Amino acid sequence: MTVSSAPASLTDVVRRVREPVHVVARDDGGIDTVLGDPTGSRALATLPPLYPEWLGDRSFTELHGTRFPYVTGEMANGIATTDMVVAMGRADMLGFFGAAGLSLPRVERAVTTMREALPGRRNWGVNLIHAPQHPDWEQGMVDLLVREAIPAVSVSAFMDLTPNVVQLATCGLRRDGNGGISRRTQVFAKISRPEVAEKFISPAPRAMLEALRAQGRITAEEAELAALIPVAEDITVEADSGGHTDNRPLVSLLPRMLTLAARVAERDGHGRSVRVGVAGGLGTPHGIAAAFAAGAAYVVTGSVNQTCVEAGISADAKEMLAQADVADVIMAPASDMFELGVKVQVLRRGTMFGPRANQLYQIYRDYPSLETIPFPEREKLERSVFRAGIEDIWAETREYWLRRDPAEVDRAVSEPKHRMALVFRWYLGKASWWAIEGESARRADYQLWCGPATGAFNDWVRGSFLAEPAHRGVVQVARNLLEGAAVITRAHQLRTYGVPVPSTAFGFVPRRLT
Repeated sequence: MTVSSAPASLTDVVRRVREPVHVVARDDGGIDTVLGDPTGSRALATLPPLYPEWLGDRSFTELHGTRFPYVTGEMANGIATTDMVVAMGRADMLGFFGAAGLSLPRVERAVTTMREALPGRRNWGVNLIHAPQHPDWEQGMVDLLVREAIPAVSVSAFMDLTPNVVQLATCGLRRDGNGGISRRTQVFAKISRPEVAEKFISPAPRAMLEALRAQGRITAEEAELAALIPVAEDITVEADSGGHTDNRPLVSLLPRMLTLAARVAERDGHGRSVRVGVAGGLGTPHGIAAAFAAGAAYVVTGSVNQTCVEAGISADAKEMLAQADVADVIMAPASDMFELGVKVQVLRRGTMFGPRANQLYQIYRDYPSLETIPFPEREKLERSVFRAGIEDIWAETREYWLRRDPAEVDRAVSEPKHRMALVFRWYLGKASWWAIEGESARRADYQLWCGPATGAFNDWVRGSFLAEPAHRGVVQVARNLLEGAAVITRAHQLRTYGVPVPSTAFGFVPRRLT
């Protein structure tokens, strides 16, 4: 069957990615594409079938027990739910549970749920976020993850190697039957800075390993083996994402990290393959295809999954996110690192959280205590932001910290500026839970972590069955993104062979995939 290079016909050829395509020469000097047997034609090139599961690094799928090189990221406060992780695991992809901001008992219950739903599987995991202000919680998380032998852990927000990360990556190391080193827990390091990445893809410092061994947190054998291999063999390069982000462009960041990984592996000579995946800005098949074409081993989607039925936020919040466009985002202070001036990327459209949170940080910078805030400004905060008196907010905040970490209250008593920070963080923390719980009276204060990818995704699915959040299953979203990426990759391949590929071939309309 000969298919002419008319735009509509060639577009159809491109979309049939599971069939081989032959590029053949016509007698008039033109080029045709042929599906099936090119007998009788002068074949110039042949493209074999292209499957979405082939887009990434095969070692990723083999090691993690997946069919597809696709991961759903760890949206905090349980927004990345156990339902999401289980759905991904059963679909032969990988998902991380969003443990940040949750109590240890709740995380432990989530682990039990996921393990029972995915028996014998290793394609699921939990997030460990760096919590320098709450070291007891972070240590408790590490102890839980080690005790439960979680198959995969994504560590995020770490700006340096810490004993906790090294303990997590080291516990369970052993020699296998062939003399190689096998891991019990695969550590994914989410990073955006080369100097941080280098520490994670290098062996742990011997001094740190020796200190952990002396404390009884790892064994002598584990310390010996850890000195021979990278701390993490999967690093997720985070570009312009929702939530915590450095807003770095993927096209600049990924090549830098790929070069770094190759250089460090050659320097250390450990013979281990470090896989470089990407996150941030991946909301369309074009973004997924571009990431794989640039060398990504796997892709991680984030804020686009918040609109899926499995996401742990309210239907109201999902509808707000589903209306976003690429420019409907804003940077605002982060609740967990407020005093440090760290910001997160959030939804701007339909909510006043961003401007109000930035106003709080400006006041925090300008005044030494709550008592020194001028009355008109204080009154405005109480009326428009807190909707309660500041002393009432402090009373609620004080009770919270007395239960969770009394040292915070002691510090607030002696440091007025810290007391102000805790009061302001009340708003930042509550804003996330208002969105999760669908507190309609505080709709204007919803904090929704969101990057430009959400707007791009909304535009891509407009008019399709994925347009409505109620139809956005996380697996359908993933399968369509991957299928579309395969189609776009095939269109690019044909164009590089000299075929006049029309622009319509670089599009993919979502459809129900099984």
